[in-house]
Amino acid sequence: MTRARPLSDAEYLVEIEAVTSSELDRHVAIAEEWQPHEYVPWSEGRNFTRLGGDAWSPDQSRLTPLARDAMILNLLSEDNLPSYHFEVSTRAAGAPAMQEWVHRWTAEEARHAIAMRDYLVVTRAVDPERLERMRMAHMSVGWRREDHSQSRQNVLAGMAYTAMQELATRIAHRNTGAACNDPLADDLLARVSRDENLHMLFYRNVISRMIELSPDQAVEGITRTMVDFEMPGVSIEGFRSMALAVAWGNIYNIAQHQNEVVLPLVRHWNLLERTDYTPDGEAWRDRLADYLETLSEKVDRFERMALRRAERGLERT
Repeated sequence: MTRARPLSDAEYLVEIEAVTSSELDRHVAIAEEWQPHEYVPWSEGRNFTRLGGDAWSPDQSRLTPLARDAMILNLLSEDNLPSYHFEVSTRAAGAPAMQEWVHRWTAEEARHAIAMRDYLVVTRAVDPERLERMRMAHMSVGWRREDHSQSRQNVLAGMAYTAMQELATRIAHRNTGAACNDPLADDLLARVSRDENLHMLFYRNVISRMIELSPDQAVEGITRTMVDFEMPGVSIEGFRSMALAVAWGNIYNIAQHQNEVVLPLVRHWNLLERTDYTPDGEAWRDRLADYLETLSEKVDRFERMALRRAERGLERT
């Protein structure tokens, strides 16, 4: 039954406690333990200048500039984990199963940054001094969804954002691994990508229950989130130029965002075909349909530009 009024965050958390607990148990049962140190070629490591070794230089990296940009974006996005943890944990206050999930999720995400940084430094794939300065700058700013979104801030909108972000990072990690042209990096990022997929499934499945509880409220929150969506690394120094490079490099672009993130979630949640909306919910469903049409037009423009670049010989590297 469609509810006459929106649920408060506290009410939502009480109502979804059972499905949250069930999804947490499912995740723990299927998640594979892995060790970050097993994915790093430690025998390739050598000292830097402070210990009498060599300073970093670009010729030491076996990655292309595209792969380096993508790795830096991916790693720095993972580095801001304390901010993400704070945001999710604060919103989940008073919900034991959700709090337990947040701690588990944080621990698993931390492995990603540990393994990626160790790989990059040991293989001298990127400038470690620049990477550290960028990390300090990015984490000093922190991250809040309010900084990058006009969406009404609540538990549902926050979880919808996280479901999208986890799916987007799964794609970005997977494609970055392929772009590295290094079996070690590909193996590592495939492992990270599998984690991100499991995290997405948790959020996606919990949101399915939230939609059942309050369809109008859900379609509004999800639509606002999708319309305003930006990747969490948007405050990284040089983000726009690096994001443009990875877009042309087919690592993560608007076409992939539409086809592999937005549309699969819209279909899974059955947002356009539901028949239990009130007129208010139907208005938000129509706004979602308008957004999808606008997004499709943007994808068409991007693909035409990509074709022109290819015709001019501007390869995606």
